[in-house]
Amino acid sequence: MLTRVDPPALDRALQGWNAQYAAADEGLAIDGKTMCNAIDEEDRQTHILSALGHQTKTCCTQKKSPPCP
Repeated sequence: MLTRVDPPALDRALQGWNAQYAAADEGLAIDGKTMCNAIDEEDRQTHILSALGHQTKTCCTQKKSPPCP
């Protein structure tokens, strides 16, 4: 999943997370899932990407990812 992400954009996003959440969490877990039986408007399975704080176990964000080619 991360191979399709623009490195400078990822770096900016992680720096933003660090500025906002680093006091509460020392680490960030990034996880991707394919949602079973969740089909989008173009008849493709739905994929989501989540970012969670290790210590707080808080979901910082969860976004639908672009479809794989």
